[in-house]
Amino acid sequence: MTENVLADSNVIIDIMAGDPEWSLWSANQFERLTGCLIINPIIYAELCYQKTSCEEVDQLMLFLGLGFQELPRTALFLASQAFRVYRQRNGSKTSPLPDFFIGAHAAVLKIPILTRDVSRYHTYFPGVEIICP
Repeated sequence: MTENVLADSNVIIDIMAGDPEWSLWSANQFERLTGCLIINPIIYAELCYQKTSCEEVDQLMLFLGLGFQELPRTALFLASQAFRVYRQRNGSKTSPLPDFFIGAHAAVLKIPILTRDVSRYHTYFPGVEIICP
């Protein structure tokens, strides 16, 4: 596989935390997709939550072989449109959720998302390929 795949933070955290239920599946996916996995600023920020510095997150990215890609403006626009649909469907959040930015990024780049959280991606970005258990 030579195309990029957006790695959601839940799969990365599975590996780093040694999640008893999901770490093996997640690690197998990382091994299978070596050299293809990227993250964006939203996922980077999610990974920062349990770290004490950017350097720690950068070391984690290096260790896992993760690339980094900024969000294009077209993805930001698409995320806002998905959020509008979410609110029209009586969604209770008052600002776009990280999944909207991640899903829009994958949709604009036409690349898959490696994740365990599929419902929002399937609902708001039905054309995006999801790699999930």
